Amino acid sequence: MLNPSGAPIINSIVIEMSGKHKKVAARRGIVMKRLQGRVAVVTGASKGIGAAIAKQLAADGAQVVVNYATSREGANKVVKEITEAGGSAIAVGANIPDEAGIEKLFAEAGKTYGKVDILVNNAGVYGFSPLELVTVDEYRRQHDTNVLGLLLTTKAALPYFPPEGGSVVNVSSVVSSLAPPAASVYSATKGAVDTITKALAKELAPRKIRVNAVNPGLVITEGTQAAGIAGSDFEKGAIAATPLGRAGQPEDIAPPVAFLASDEARWITGETIFVSGGAAI
Repeated sequence: MLNPSGAPIINSIVIEMSGKHKKVAARRGIVMKRLQGRVAVVTGASKGIGAAIAKQLAADGAQVVVNYATSREGANKVVKEITEAGGSAIAVGANIPDEAGIEKLFAEAGKTYGKVDILVNNAGVYGFSPLELVTVDEYRRQHDTNVLGLLLTTKAALPYFPPEGGSVVNVSSVVSSLAPPAASVYSATKGAVDTITKALAKELAPRKIRVNAVNPGLVITEGTQAAGIAGSDFEKGAIAATPLGRAGQPEDIAPPVAFLASDEARWITGETIFVSGGAAI
């Protein structure tokens, strides 16, 4: 039976959740969304890829904690879009990798929603420079956010995962394998993210927490536009090296993240999924 939108209507069926095979009786006439009843924390979600992920998870039924570092206005806009679409979300400020701020982020998530089922480590920074211009400050800036921040955020999230486990999705990058010139520091941080993903997948498996990574190619966001990448020779070169012949959009990255967060990916952990239009081939 279909509703007017063409989606199947669930009539008094029993859904088996992964983990403890928790049985949930669906109310007659309600379309069950794949992340219904889940709570997601998305770091760096006030704009770009993070914002698209937050909105996608909410559209799939999750209650979402929209983290931001500086742009409260941007985070509030994302929350407004989610709530106006019938979802539930809150905005919480925390500067990754400030440990005290990260702990407050999850304390607020726990206070509002009671748990965390999904963590998306999206917060990140980047910079490109030849070796001669690499500085200690720039190295630390990128590694502190992209690597240490990811570790501290995942560590702080652990007490909030329920006994049935959950999912961690790390947003890495195609540069972890392509390693382009003038990107030694940035590539190193994302290579570390890929390795950490595998290590944590093994470490957290006994807790039934899956850990995977999504590795985007060039994506046009507010950040890439502000950096002058959009419309540049760099963008043209990246598109020329992409078999599908275009740069990505934030909305290209969000669905694979939602898939990894869902029970549809219940047998997937420790993997890196390249979402790059074929640029990683």
